[in-house]
Amino acid sequence: MSSINLLLLCGGGGDEHAISLLSANYFETSLAKLPHINLLRVELDGNGQYMTKSGERCELTNRKEIRFEDETLTPWSVDYVIPCIHGYPGETGDIQSYFGLINLPYLGCDSEGSSNCFNKITAKMWFTALGIPNTPYIFLNQLDDAAVAQAQTAFKQWGSIFIKAASQGSSVGCYRVDDTSQIEKTLTDAFKFSPYVVIEKTIKARELEVAVYQYQGRTVATLPGEVICSSDTFYTFDEKYAANSKASTKVVAEVSSEIASQIQDYAIKVFDGMKLRHLSRIDFFLTETGEILLNEINTFPGLTPISMFPKMLANHGDDFSEYLNEIITQGVGTQ
Repeated sequence: MSSINLLLLCGGGGDEHAISLLSANYFETSLAKLPHINLLRVELDGNGQYMTKSGERCELTNRKEIRFEDETLTPWSVDYVIPCIHGYPGETGDIQSYFGLINLPYLGCDSEGSSNCFNKITAKMWFTALGIPNTPYIFLNQLDDAAVAQAQTAFKQWGSIFIKAASQGSSVGCYRVDDTSQIEKTLTDAFKFSPYVVIEKTIKARELEVAVYQYQGRTVATLPGEVICSSDTFYTFDEKYAANSKASTKVVAEVSSEIASQIQDYAIKVFDGMKLRHLSRIDFFLTETGEILLNEINTFPGLTPISMFPKMLANHGDDFSEYLNEIITQGVGTQ
């Protein structure tokens, strides 16, 4: 098999920079099992500067090669790239637009799919258009007295609300509000992260996750796993990644086969309907009355030691290295 020069791009400089580096470690371990892959790991910082793992400054040029600041180093041709960047500019679709411009194949959803899922307002409009139940919500496009009044009305109607920055990761700029006196301050905090804000009804429910990926010519949705938080809390950024997190996970949730099947059907429907690509983690709520609500889609799921996606894929019986090999070789072959 011909060798493939693969660029593992990680970091990004955003709020999830450090988590992206952890996910990149998992990719490195998985790709090390593929002898025909020549790997170069490059970290992108918040100033748009690229640097190799060994410390050389460089850039990805429109000739599909890594050029080094030290001109004595030979440019490195890139056949394929894995943009292991959670949040901006990876899951937002920005960096995929550049890959498209220079005709460089890459892992993950395209620019439009990434952008549609990352923006919580756009995503919920898509969910509704596809006929998939999701949490009741309103959205705000500016911080003013009218916005505060809308939030207060929603609070009176629903009793408890989540205020979420619309264009951020799943738990960045996300706040639960159980006291009406906190609404104005919380809106102010959320608008610091995004020019748009979503207000959702607080749902008392179990949090279930599905790994969805394209493999061997079909879209696969695993059995749902479950995130179990401490009593009456939600899966915050700290709960996901802090060493003292009290959250726990189950690779296979204890739900009926009917509920598991319905969640899998919804997951495939939204993945295919939104024209997503390669892999995503799709999160649902299961209420006490058995109602299934689509919460969100992560177009580049975490691959840290506690992340659910690789565990659910393995439990389904697939090998992540073999999966990557198929996606990469197909991608390179189409060029």
